[in-house]
Amino acid sequence: MTFISLLTSHLSPLYTHPFPPMKKLPPEFYRRPDPVQIARELLGKHVFSRVDGQLTGGRIIETEAYSHLGDDSLTMHLKRLSSASQALREPGGRAYLYKVYQRHTLFNICTNEAGKTDTVLLRAIEPLVGLDVMQERRGASIKPNRLTAGPGMLTQALGLTPDLTGTDLQGGLLWIEDHGEIIPADQILAGPRIGLEYAGSIAAGLLWNLQINHT
Repeated sequence: MTFISLLTSHLSPLYTHPFPPMKKLPPEFYRRPDPVQIARELLGKHVFSRVDGQLTGGRIIETEAYSHLGDDSLTMHLKRLSSASQALREPGGRAYLYKVYQRHTLFNICTNEAGKTDTVLLRAIEPLVGLDVMQERRGASIKPNRLTAGPGMLTQALGLTPDLTGTDLQGGLLWIEDHGEIIPADQILAGPRIGLEYAGSIAAGLLWNLQINHT
């Protein structure tokens, strides 16, 4: 195998966007034991999908961590969606997508080792690639700054549905790349996760919502 073929074997295929090809995050990135650290380090990374032959993607700007240890919100979720959550029990590095309110699809990334049901929710991205496709999927009336400003918005813009649950993030359908950006700690805002009051004060009080401070 030549040097060039070895290099390109690690890169996402069929690039048509303005960024140079970068390495996908390796499985080892996702299989670490701390979902909060993973959620923090995903900030500034770039997520891409190629659904129906359309490349779309953007820069991750908000995440939330969920742990199988001491996090009642995840425990309650697993009880409610036991059959749909099998992907969470697989080794980290796969997509876990499910619907809420029978309407919005949420995109989670399975983390940790097999059987340890940690996950990171992608809550918002900065849209950068395939903007016209995103606009069409979201609707002509949606303002550009609202294309991917929430978890249900970004999945619609990226063309993601629960049918893609279990997708390996090393493939060419859905993946995350490292473009060399490291977000300094003083530029990351940590706060309570959104809408978890039902899970009790401990889970609701965990400062596991992480986002880039743009002020």
